[in-house]
Amino acid sequence: MAFRARRVMRRRAVVRTAAVGGAAYYAGKRREGAAQREADQDAQIAAPAPAPSAPSAAPTAPSAAPTMEDKIEQIKQLAQLHSDGILTDEEFSERKQAILGS
Repeated sequence: MAFRARRVMRRRAVVRTAAVGGAAYYAGKRREGAAQREADQDAQIAAPAPAPSAPSAAPTAPSAAPTMEDKIEQIKQLAQLHSDGILTDEEFSERKQAILGS
C-alpha cells in the first residue's frame, strides 16, 4: 500500500505542476497580446492623421440660374463645413465669393 500511496502522490505533484505551468503559459500569452495591442495603439496615436480631402463644390442647377434661396443654402452648407474644420478660412471665403458672384 505504501508503494501505491507514493505513486498517487507523485501523480498529483505532476498534475499540479502541469496545471500551474499551463496557467502561467496562458497568462504570459495574454500579457504578450495585451502588450502588442498597446504598442499598436501607441503607434496609431503617434502616426500623423491623414489630411482631410477637400469637399467637392456644391452642385448647381445645370441650365437655370440659382435663386437667392439656393445661394443661401449653399453658403449654409459651406459654413457648416467651415465650422467642422473641413474648410479653412481662405477656402470658405473663396467658395462663398464664387457662389455670390454667380
